[in-house]
Amino acid sequence: MFAYIQPDGTWFLNNAGWVTGDDGVILVDTTGTEKRAHAFQQAVRQTAGLPATALVNTHAHADHTHGNFAWAPQTAIIGHTLCRDEVLRGNLEWTKQRFPGGDFGNPIKTPPFVTFDERLDVYAGDLKIELIHVGPAHTTNDVLAWIPERRVLFSGDVVFNGGTPFGVAGSISGWIETVEVVRELNPAVIVPGHGPVCDAAVLDTIEGYLRFVLREAERGLAAGVPPLALARDLDLGEFAGLTDPERIVGNLHRAYHELRGNPPGSAMDAVTALEEMVDYNGGEPLRCLA
Repeated sequence: MFAYIQPDGTWFLNNAGWVTGDDGVILVDTTGTEKRAHAFQQAVRQTAGLPATALVNTHAHADHTHGNFAWAPQTAIIGHTLCRDEVLRGNLEWTKQRFPGGDFGNPIKTPPFVTFDERLDVYAGDLKIELIHVGPAHTTNDVLAWIPERRVLFSGDVVFNGGTPFGVAGSISGWIETVEVVRELNPAVIVPGHGPVCDAAVLDTIEGYLRFVLREAERGLAAGVPPLALARDLDLGEFAGLTDPERIVGNLHRAYHELRGNPPGSAMDAVTALEEMVDYNGGEPLRCLA
């Protein structure tokens, strides 16, 4: 069982991993650029020396799915039903414009072709990996890859370790509920979507940040203060050391959307949220080292 960690865990520097069975490998996620996809593939082949029988996407975001192309069509690519839909809607040129620092190359759009709605079990030899749909949290299509026999969790972006959680595509309130789902699993080891391997103590930081966002959004909405203006005046306090702090703007947009009575995970104006994150950074593009 291996975790593939990409420092420093900021925009598009996600984690992936794999579990080796007797005659094949189960992959969890890929990477966000063409070059990094091939580097990940080389690492798997050198370490495992076995074919990849399945690839699980923990959600649809491009940093976790752009590398799917490197494994198709021989490997079964698995994801939530909504993950497939979102990957198919993805726009590489839009991503390149939003993150000009990234060396994305030209990965071929490759969505999951095995989908499920609630739960699915896959096996690496005799080792069961439980795929559990949760949320909406980080997105509407988050999937936990839980290995109960080893108490190891590949969390996808339900868990950020050292980075600011980002819920524009999901739900702030739903994410708080999902944190409790993860706690109930009682993992000994978590491979987060971004950042170093950790244990369940990281959940306290994630929940604390999300509750902070919700609390400040309630205050700002009641006072008629727009998300960007509120974010500029906020003291992030204990969360100031998390990377990519501009995500506070997007998170406030999502929280406002829900507090206005919209269903968790429902569509909102994500483009404005991203543009205002750039404004929060003084007009600098979102920092991407991928």
